[in-house]
Amino acid sequence: MLDYRFIKENRDAIEENCHNRLVKIDLDAVLALIDRRLDLINQVDDIRRQQNDIAQKIKSCRTHEERQPLIQEGARLKQEEKERRGELDQVLSELKTKAEQIPNMTHPEAPVGSTEDENVEIKRFGEPTSFSFKPKDHVQLAHELDLIDFDGATKVAARAFYYLKNELVMLELGLTRYALDVVLAEGFTPFITPDLARADILAGTGYNPRGEETQVYSVADSDLCLIGTAEITLGGLYSGTMLDEAQLPLKLAGISHCFRTEAGAHGRVAKGLYRVHQFSKVEMFAFTTPEASDDMHDEIRRIEEKIFSNLDLPFRVVDICTGDLGGPAYRKFDLEAWMPGREVENKWGEITSTSNCTDYQARRLEIKYRSRDGKKKEYVHMLNGTAIAMPRAIIALLENNQQADGSIRIPEKLVPYVGFEVIKKKGSSPNAGEGYDI
Repeated sequence: MLDYRFIKENRDAIEENCHNRLVKIDLDAVLALIDRRLDLINQVDDIRRQQNDIAQKIKSCRTHEERQPLIQEGARLKQEEKERRGELDQVLSELKTKAEQIPNMTHPEAPVGSTEDENVEIKRFGEPTSFSFKPKDHVQLAHELDLIDFDGATKVAARAFYYLKNELVMLELGLTRYALDVVLAEGFTPFITPDLARADILAGTGYNPRGEETQVYSVADSDLCLIGTAEITLGGLYSGTMLDEAQLPLKLAGISHCFRTEAGAHGRVAKGLYRVHQFSKVEMFAFTTPEASDDMHDEIRRIEEKIFSNLDLPFRVVDICTGDLGGPAYRKFDLEAWMPGREVENKWGEITSTSNCTDYQARRLEIKYRSRDGKKKEYVHMLNGTAIAMPRAIIALLENNQQADGSIRIPEKLVPYVGFEVIKKKGSSPNAGEGYDI
């Protein structure tokens, strides 16, 4: 959420930003509520001053006759204060609801555009994988190698759930530990977070927990929701907290399951593991001073690049355009891996993202820091970034490392984590170093 004074003093910039981000907002209504809020605060303060004056006068009165009219005036002011405070509470609630619809401001270097087609590629690692045979998509590969059961999961849960089987179980666990080793070496503290959070924590991080447009699963008869990312639980961990500047940057890594309704996510691009209702992820999260957040954003992106370049996967880095940014993000970068099995012309698919949300989430969650000299209290800046989201990483690994005989080669970096070098059709004769123990 933006600061109310900033909104009032920067109307033109906010209108332009909302236009670039394809957000419709009644800014006149917001500004009117900001003015009404200030007017009511001043009225309440004035009433309290009058009450204090009357209290002092009552103390100096010597007779009941002198005190009585002052007592009556004090009672009238008390009732008036109650009415003004009730109106103020109503205005504050309405203002908060409307102001939260205003997106964060945007980094001046972020590309202006309406759709993901206008995101800008800024870096590339490797080139799209070439094959001497027609490559298969991950769904066909998984079926032939007995790695995923989509039908069983549909029967037990619903479409877009899945069972991982055999070597893919070890691959997901190996990816988790590999990502942890990388982020731990970068100074992140590991957490296994709850899979649920209160609705107000989701709202504080910018996720809509209710309503027709929500992508969130809610738990009946409670204020709990299944989280879509550990960004929610890591950010919410310090809600209502005053940190010391000496603690910053505070770098956390969260392992969690993630749950998303993915309403409307159908079609060829969303097939298989690409858009699912439940998956596992390792998430990076950071709290910084305002001056340090841009550098931290670059650091998180560098770590993402390190994780995937060590897996020998072709990928590119894209700067997300204004129309494709989520509300809390000031700037966002995605890593997109080459996925040769995608049945569309654009075979790049998102595997990670990292966002600098500046103080947008911190204002909602009331997370501040105290400067070293104790003279300054400011909102922290909050940043997030995917270390590894398992389904998308698995898609890229299966499709780019498939061999002509139908087997899957495991990248050298992952072999110590999974315990085998190749995934072959069941019943094939294993080579030295293949197979796995459970």
